[in-house]
Amino acid sequence: MTRRLVKHTSPGPKNSLAYWTSYVSPIRVCFNFAIIYFCRFLPSLWLKNILLRLTGMKIGRDVSVGLMAMFDVFFPQLITVHDNSIIGYNSIILAHEFLVDGWSTGEVEIGPSAMIGANATVLPGVIIGEGAVVSAASLVNKDVAPRTVVGGVPAKTINGSC
Repeated sequence: MTRRLVKHTSPGPKNSLAYWTSYVSPIRVCFNFAIIYFCRFLPSLWLKNILLRLTGMKIGRDVSVGLMAMFDVFFPQLITVHDNSIIGYNSIILAHEFLVDGWSTGEVEIGPSAMIGANATVLPGVIIGEGAVVSAASLVNKDVAPRTVVGGVPAKTINGSC
């Protein structure tokens, strides 16, 4: 399935990242960055979940976020991680993308009991289904069906179901 993105136009002649302060409050981005960056080094899973919720992320019960995982600092409120999921070491979950002539946002949903392997990147507008597994070092640029194993760059089905 195609990613669900909301496309935005750049307000001027420069690339869209040059205007980021007109899209989101710099104070809010600094707040989000401080929390998310601190959580990268925080070993306590329950405290990490509490702090990540302060950014607007929807974090379910018993979610395990590995060390060094990085979440979108501009639009964390567009990220939902359901109960009992695992986000692996050094993974990246994005809810936006800045392009030269515009920018996009998209909600990211990680289903219940899903697993994102170490060093994986999940792009905006993607849904990872319940019980799905994303292998390490993968780039997820489209939806992952429930109970499916995917891997690679871009991620493709490795095994029909888990």
